Amino acid sequence: MTDTAQGTSRRYGTRPTMKDVAARAGVGLKTVSRVVNGEAGVTPDTERRVQEAITALGFRRNDSARILRKGRTASIGLVLEDLADPFYGPLNRAVEEVARDHGALLINGSSAEDPGREQELVLALCARRVDGLVVIPAGDDHRYLEPEIAAGIATVFVDRPAGKIDADVVLSDSFGGSRDAVAHLIAHGHRRIGFIGDQPRIHTAKERLRGYRTAMADAGLPVDESWVALGSTAPERVRAAATAMLDAPEPVTALFAGNNRVTVTAVRVLGERPRPTALVGFDDFELADLVRPAITVVAQDAARLGRTAAGLLFRRLEGAAEPPRRLVLPTRLIARGSGEIPPSEG
Repeated sequence: MTDTAQGTSRRYGTRPTMKDVAARAGVGLKTVSRVVNGEAGVTPDTERRVQEAITALGFRRNDSARILRKGRTASIGLVLEDLADPFYGPLNRAVEEVARDHGALLINGSSAEDPGREQELVLALCARRVDGLVVIPAGDDHRYLEPEIAAGIATVFVDRPAGKIDADVVLSDSFGGSRDAVAHLIAHGHRRIGFIGDQPRIHTAKERLRGYRTAMADAGLPVDESWVALGSTAPERVRAAATAMLDAPEPVTALFAGNNRVTVTAVRVLGERPRPTALVGFDDFELADLVRPAITVVAQDAARLGRTAAGLLFRRLEGAAEPPRRLVLPTRLIARGSGEIPPSEG
C-alpha cells in the first residue's frame, strides 16, 4: 500500500524497531532503550529527539521480548462456563477491573461446561505464561493443575470448588440461598414444591438441591421424588420436567428453579397456563422485575464474586502464603410477586 500523503510505501506486518528509532534520532540503541523503559541517564534534548522519532515512526515497545526475558506476562487467565450467560458478564468485568488496577491484562475463554475443554484452555493459558488463573470449573478432577501450581501459577476457583486438589475458592451460599427460597414458598402455604436444577455432577446444583431438601425436612414435609428433576438446562428438558410436575395427578403448586436459564424457561411454561403457580428462581436476570408477576429470586452478587476472587489471586501473586481459603458470600431473597402466589388447589 502506498501512503500518498507522505509519499512513502508502508508494508503491513513490518513494525518499526528500536534500531529504526535510533537511526532517525541519531542516537545509539542503548539510548533508545533507556527512553522507552523510562530509565535515567538521557539528557532532555536527546529524550525529546527520541520521542519525536517514536511518534513519527509509530514505534511500540515489544512486550513479547520483555516477556521472554522476564518470564512473566503481566496477565491473568479467566476460564468461564459460558461467556454468553448473563451471570458471567459482571463477574468477568469485575475480574478485568481488578487486573487492570494491578497493571495486568485479562485473557478469558469459555469451557462450555466441558471438562476436557476446560483443561485444554487452562493448560493453553499456562503455556502462554499467565501469572495466575481464575477458574469456574467444569470438571471435578483438577490434579492436572498440580504441576502448574507447583511452578508458581496462582489459581483461584470461583462458584464451584476445585476437584481433588486443595485450592482457593470463592463461592456464593447456594445451600443457604436455596433453603431460604423454599422456606419462603412454604411460608406462603405451599406443601408440594418442585425443584428443577442443573446437572447433578455440578457443585452448585447439588448444594441447591440440598438446600431444597433441608427446607422441606425442616418444615416436616415429605419430598416426592417426582418433584425433583436435575439435568441439562436446555429449554426442552426444563419444559418437559415442569410440565410433568404441573400435570401430575397431585400437581406441585410451586416451582423452585435452580438457575437463571431454568427460571426463564419456567416463566414461559407458566405463562402458557391458566392456573397461577408460584415460582422462585436462583439467580436474578434481566427483566425479571418487568414480567407479570415479577419474579422472586435468590440473588447472588456476581460482581462481588469476581472482585473477591481476583483480589485473592493478586494477594497470592504478591506473596501471601496462608493455606488455601474458602470464602462463601451471602445471597439475598428478593420478593417481587411470583414467589408470593398462594397455592391453587383443584
